[in-house]
Amino acid sequence: MINTESFIKRLEIILDYYSLSASSFADKIGAQRSSMSHLLSGRNKPSLDFMLKIMEVFPDVDLYWLLNGKGSFPKSEDAIETKRAAPTPIQIETIAATKIEKSIEAVAEKISISANLTEATNGSMFSKTPSVLPQKTDTEIERIVIFYKNGTFKTYAED
Repeated sequence: MINTESFIKRLEIILDYYSLSASSFADKIGAQRSSMSHLLSGRNKPSLDFMLKIMEVFPDVDLYWLLNGKGSFPKSEDAIETKRAAPTPIQIETIAATKIEKSIEAVAEKISISANLTEATNGSMFSKTPSVLPQKTDTEIERIVIFYKNGTFKTYAED
């Protein structure tokens, strides 16, 4: 649990360090001025969103120091450089979209091969006679799963 009085003191240290008023600090991190006023008066406790905004705008503020008063402010240059040099995380949506695109391309290729084979054996793509399909291989698609941004998904599987 955060000690509100000591948190307020650390927040005031940050304001002094950057020579910011409470309202300009709130504007800078994208918080409401009234929220900042309530925090400084001790009426409210800081939210996780508020803390994350501070960390985003002021990278030399150590989260552990801000929450508990342990550590240092500003962070040492090594810690700031390490944070700047950290690799950017890969978005899972990009990976999933790439896999879906590859699956769709594979299905389209199989349909194309099947259509070409049917046309070659029957002379017409729209022939009513049964066609000869290629043999199943280990690379055959078992199912396609589409993930939506709202957390739902649909699964399409071969019957």
